[in-house]
Amino acid sequence: MLFNSVEFLLFFPTVVLAYFILPKAFRTYWLLIVSYIFYMGWNPQYALLLLFSTGITFLSGLLIGHARKKCRAKEEQGKKAFPWPRFYVVVSLLINLSLLFFFKYFDFVVENINTFLVNTGRAPYTPAFDVLLPVGISFYIFQALSYTIDVYRGDVRVEKNFFKYATFVSFFPQLVAGPIERSTNLLSQFDTPHVFQLNQAVKGLQLMAWGFFQKIVIADRAAIVVNQIFNYSAYYKGFEILVGMLLFAVQIYCDFAGYSNIAIGSAQVLGFDLMENFHRPYFAKSVADFWRRWHISLSTWFRDYLYIPLGGNRKGTARKYFNLMIVFLASGLWHGAAWNYVIWGGLNGLYQVLGGVLKPYKQRLTDKLHVRVNTFSHRLLCGIITFILIDIAWVFFRASSFSHAISMFQNLFAEFNPWVLMDGSLLNMGFTATEWTVLLLAICVLLMVSALQESGLRLRNALAKQELWFQWALCIIGVLLVLIFGIYGPNFDSAAFIYFQF
Repeated sequence: MLFNSVEFLLFFPTVVLAYFILPKAFRTYWLLIVSYIFYMGWNPQYALLLLFSTGITFLSGLLIGHARKKCRAKEEQGKKAFPWPRFYVVVSLLINLSLLFFFKYFDFVVENINTFLVNTGRAPYTPAFDVLLPVGISFYIFQALSYTIDVYRGDVRVEKNFFKYATFVSFFPQLVAGPIERSTNLLSQFDTPHVFQLNQAVKGLQLMAWGFFQKIVIADRAAIVVNQIFNYSAYYKGFEILVGMLLFAVQIYCDFAGYSNIAIGSAQVLGFDLMENFHRPYFAKSVADFWRRWHISLSTWFRDYLYIPLGGNRKGTARKYFNLMIVFLASGLWHGAAWNYVIWGGLNGLYQVLGGVLKPYKQRLTDKLHVRVNTFSHRLLCGIITFILIDIAWVFFRASSFSHAISMFQNLFAEFNPWVLMDGSLLNMGFTATEWTVLLLAICVLLMVSALQESGLRLRNALAKQELWFQWALCIIGVLLVLIFGIYGPNFDSAAFIYFQF
């Protein structure tokens, strides 16, 4: 079930109404039922996979807790205990990552094996079945694994209520595209008896409306031009390619941040607080700063469960850079089973390694030239350079292959043709002048709101101080604007969120 669908517009109010009407003892069961209904809207069979992963990690948590007590008792007796807790967490990791590998990377591995076999003059291998990628599998497996690891580390208590734990893993607002929640934050919230609060519901609806604006008005509209330019890149040169690159940066941000805002807002209506997933990433002053702001739930997951266990920055500079590259290569592979995703991740890691290596030289040059680093102009320059680097990497993310990305860059520099921005050439991309006007105005609104937030103004908090009728009026106006200017209806495909494929 898509957020931007009629089904969800009927589903969500029903869920909220029933949630607050039901006795508190039944609310978790209700959320569990509707979460599975939500997920089965794509493919009912894959709900079994979700249930299996949930069962394995729940059982591993119980076994780790029980084994830790036995190990502690033996140690108190002066006996050496077998590290059963570590054994159970490793088994949980292996089973869940094997599921992820099979469903997400099996075809990728077979494709690369076949390429090797063909290049060495042997017959390619043909599997007896095709593997379809279940929606959101990377998200809920990472969320479930974080619980197992947190129990092993002692960061969270063992959950003995299977239904509550299953609701934590399958919670429908963030099930298929995040934020990837931690048990330390979300699991305990199912113990809280939520009371309907009108102000909180209004703030949640406002965030949902903003998310729909980002998705339907900006991302889906930008997708029309982006798809045209990337799918037929051989026919475009110079500034036409540049327009496609810039709009994809806008599209992927508004698409994914839009989903996150709808997810966080819908959870807030129900009384739950999900973690922030985007913090105005295109206002970042460096690539490292960008990754502290982009897909925060995934970045912090890799930091806490991969980077730090690898040694983080505790084992010297060279090891730190090695760990960074491992994390970003893994992040690239997490995003997609294709080499262009790995290159995208590696490029983002390389940016940060080079940034660290060049940092002392940059500091010396800054001091020698007496650059005032606290000025707006300097921050703006750093922001522009960061955006250019990130946008270059996005080409590898969006392109269908490495060779496609290289051809895009070749066409970018093949011709200097800035006049296409003014001579009507951009109107030959399935986009009318009106559509361009709406898109550019919507992007201006996005930039204005983001700039105000970056300056410290919390718009929803400011709105919360106004009269309730004013808050509702703005909410209704926002919904009407989305309905009027959004991309939907019989002439357009119902565009799924980009990150559903990961």
